[in-house]
Amino acid sequence: QVQLVESGGGLVQAGGSLRLSCAASGRTLSNYAMGWLRQAPGKGREFVASITWNGGSTYYVESVKGRFTISRDNAKNTVYLQMNSLKPEDTAVYYCAAGSKSDVTDYRGKGILVTVSS
Repeated sequence: QVQLVESGGGLVQAGGSLRLSCAASGRTLSNYAMGWLRQAPGKGREFVASITWNGGSTYYVESVKGRFTISRDNAKNTVYLQMNSLKPEDTAVYYCAAGSKSDVTDYRGKGILVTVSS
């Protein structure tokens, strides 16, 4: 059983920054890709970013490239999402995720709300 717990969400003004963290427990995920998904109000869940097990490769949805940075610390079983230059359209519930592939579909946290005001 894997538990993924997100933290660091909240309310921020457009142009601001937030750093999301996700702590994994229950088993080591050092061999898994980890990442983030999000679901905006009234929309479906979308892939945001992922990072391979060794941090060697990262993947981003086009809309966040150059603004968001994903990283991981396997010693702490933690993944991070640094979000800069936030826009109102980034408002969503953000989910930490993990998986055997870079689309990170095997496990998902409960989510945390990020609200970007204009």
